[in-house]
Amino acid sequence: MKEIFTMDVKGKLLIAVVFVVLGFMLSVQYKTTERQRTVRMDRVEDLSERLKVMEAENKHLMEQLDQFRSGAISTPADEKMQILAGSTEVEGQGIEIVLDDSNIAKKANEDPNLYILHDEDLLRVLNELRAAGAEAISLNDQRIVAMSEVRCAGPTISVNNVRSAPPYVIKAIGAPKTLSSALRLRGGVAETFEFWGIQVKIKTVENLKIPALKAPRTFEYAKVVEGEEAAK
Repeated sequence: MKEIFTMDVKGKLLIAVVFVVLGFMLSVQYKTTERQRTVRMDRVEDLSERLKVMEAENKHLMEQLDQFRSGAISTPADEKMQILAGSTEVEGQGIEIVLDDSNIAKKANEDPNLYILHDEDLLRVLNELRAAGAEAISLNDQRIVAMSEVRCAGPTISVNNVRSAPPYVIKAIGAPKTLSSALRLRGGVAETFEFWGIQVKIKTVENLKIPALKAPRTFEYAKVVEGEEAAK
């Protein structure tokens, strides 16, 4: 300590510069750590929001089932029900989203999984589109319906038990501006992806075609309750 007081001006300036650089480096490190923690918390919140959306959709489907049972909906072949079940090809205006893994180099000491697309990322996009009023959706030409699964399958994603690899092409029929805005919200899906270099391309399509579900689900165990039992 005594040496510092007796040091010449040049030496004192050199020590001051060292302390300034050290302080700057610590500040950058702290901000980087906080940013990574924020992104991880955002993903936890996304999973919670996804659960709420699925619960709401399940409630809606149960209400429709009750309508069928009560006779409020007279024909199961109703066009709306065919669209919801994905049993028919549909067309209309909407948007097309192309997603691909990050094209930037991974930074040192960062988790490489942050730079690639996961099933939860695709589910987040699908849920945003549903919440924005999408009437029909497909992912890599697989029709997305209430019973569709989107899950990790090794290095690929399984959709309707069909494996898909990036790039992922999502098509959604609905109001193009509304659907696009839902994804482009500040702090939303697209902005989070682009922060990690994940490629996001969104375009409006005037006449978008979405295929029917290629393998309609059959019910082996679930049976419709009829007659007096249904009324209980």
